[in-house]
Amino acid sequence: MDESIIDFQRRKRLGVIEAIWGEHKSIKQISEILKKYQLASETALVTRLTKEKAKKLLIDFPSAKFHEISSCLTMGSFEECISSKEEVIILTGGTSDLGVASESEIALNLHGIKTKLLIDVGVAGIHRLLERLEEIKSAKVVIACAGMEGALPTVLAGLIPQPIIGLPVSVGYGISGGGKTALEGMLASCAPGLLVVNIDNGYGAAMAALRILAS
Repeated sequence: MDESIIDFQRRKRLGVIEAIWGEHKSIKQISEILKKYQLASETALVTRLTKEKAKKLLIDFPSAKFHEISSCLTMGSFEECISSKEEVIILTGGTSDLGVASESEIALNLHGIKTKLLIDVGVAGIHRLLERLEEIKSAKVVIACAGMEGALPTVLAGLIPQPIIGLPVSVGYGISGGGKTALEGMLASCAPGLLVVNIDNGYGAAMAALRILAS
């Protein structure tokens, strides 16, 4: 029995595209949902998709595109970007944060938001961050992805006035607890006004940035 009810009014109501969570759905379930998107001529975004699932889905949906680094599949046209410069800069503490950061980037680009991704600017080598500070200040919103102790958003929030969204990543040894330490560190930050989303929630961080830009 097909029980999938798609919120096609979300873009009109909220200005955001509903994401399809791919990790715990079968290929058949995702396929049925994508067929509904096709019939409605809507742009689709599938997150948390394995390469194996994506390969099988691309057979039935050849117009779709799999973005391997972000584990996202998109189908349909991206909104046209009208800004001449990057509105959102996405930072990663290390290369291991790239997948989550790329999920944010894809979700924003899909909505016509121009982005820039800066990799490996974590606090363990803080000179790398400070060297890019003027560039970072040019953005309207900053998303800071970090695992381990998750200090990057706090440091950044003490240096620039823009809205900063902390994105904890499930990277780190033992006590890092699959991103829990980074999440709690960001939530306990002494930097006023720092926003924090859930662990590995790249899409959520992107939508938070989108709402800020729309305000």
